[in-house]
Amino acid sequence: MWKHFARKPPYLCGANKKDSYMINTVIFDMDGLLVDSEPLWGLAIREVFDTLNVSLTPELTSRTTGLRTKEVVEYWHNHFKWNAKSTEQVTSEIIESVTHKIMAQGQPMEGLHYILDFFKERGFKMGLASSSNMSIISSVLNYLDIKPYFQAIISAEFEPYGKPHPAVYLSAAQELGASPLECVAFEDSVTGMTAAKAARMKVVVVPEHHNRNDKRYALADIQLNSLLDFNDHELAKLG
Repeated sequence: MWKHFARKPPYLCGANKKDSYMINTVIFDMDGLLVDSEPLWGLAIREVFDTLNVSLTPELTSRTTGLRTKEVVEYWHNHFKWNAKSTEQVTSEIIESVTHKIMAQGQPMEGLHYILDFFKERGFKMGLASSSNMSIISSVLNYLDIKPYFQAIISAEFEPYGKPHPAVYLSAAQELGASPLECVAFEDSVTGMTAAKAARMKVVVVPEHHNRNDKRYALADIQLNSLLDFNDHELAKLG
């Protein structure tokens, strides 16, 4: 479902809070997890910022991984204080650039169809909760031909707060008719992992290779090197 609706506060399903919860819902991040887009995001940001005479290294752009585009722009505007363009214009240029780059160069992450089929075959409710703008999400899902897998597609663009706030995950759970305690989230970033844990979900992280030793990932329930590494044994660990 694409349209964003006003939502009531998240709720718990089940007759009693003491009841045990079965994991029956999976919610995926998108960038860096389903599509290898993080390097393209970094490149788009650096290219647009170059037009402002603001130089960002890959290390600097990695600081804002997982944030909404407008928050990335505001973060660096507060630091560099440029006047050449409005933050709205810079945000729009980044969105246009990254969309073009993903459509031209984006590759599915290893195990993309495996993990989607894994949960589909087991009858899980499936959703997507991304920091990307809905226009980017729509383009990517059509490009990868995976839109039919998801019963809920939520962009943090429409939430009052982006990740690491749990709002986008709570909205996805509610649209799927699931308690957060019935959900497992798949993430690739510390920011996204924090958001899902704050929503009280189980979390599986598949970090980029250069970030796998980040000790903050200890907060996740499971850490994997690839989506292909998830199986029924790992699912059982989540309870």
